Order: sequence, then structure tokens, then C-alpha cells
Amino acid sequence: QVQLVESGGGLVQPGGSLRLSCAASGSINSINTMGWYRRAPGKQRDLVARITTGGSTDYADSVKGRFTISRDNAKNTVYLQMNSLKPEDTAVYYCNAVIQRAWGSPYYDYWGQGTQVTVSS
Repeated sequence: QVQLVESGGGLVQPGGSLRLSCAASGSINSINTMGWYRRAPGKQRDLVARITTGGSTDYADSVKGRFTISRDNAKNTVYLQMNSLKPEDTAVYYCNAVIQRAWGSPYYDYWGQGTQVTVSS
């Protein structure tokens, strides 16, 4: 069993900041890429940012310069620091991790339950 548990969402005013965290736990041998996706009302789920084990990052154009993704490999945890938040950042944010549960087995995608981020005055 593998679980991804997110925290840190909430309501914030435009221009404010939030930090999301996601910890992976359970039967884990190795974690490859970790990332954050979001689904705004009436839209599909889109990539926000992702980070490899080695620290290489990839961001959606809409968040470049405002959001920063990082990870702590020892804690199997990924973070998303969100600054200068805008109303259009309002969405449910989902954590994703590509995980190998046992040595030699395939890697699979795992998802968190989602955390709501609302940017409004």
C-alpha cells in the first residue's frame, strides 16, 4: 500500500502565498519524479510543476517565476511554494509520484486525494 498525503491548502488573498506539502508513505523502494497538478472548476487536470530525483524541474508557463517545487528525498516529500497567487490559481491541487514498490518491479503513478486552494479577496 502506498499513500500520498497532501497538506497546506486553503483560502488566501490575491498576492498572498501558500506552501503545499505531500508525503509519500507505505511500501516504497524508490521514487522517480514527483509533481503537482491542478484541476480548476470545469477544466481538465494540468501539470503545475514536477521535479526529478536529481532536482531537475519543469513548470507550467502560467506559474513560472511565482511557484517553486522542491523535494526532500530522505522524507519522500515534495513541496510547492506558491507566491504572488492569482484568482486563476484557484483549483484542487493533486500530488503525483512515480513509485517503485519493490526492487525490479515497474514504476507506477500514484496520486494524492487533492487539496483545495482558493485565491479570493
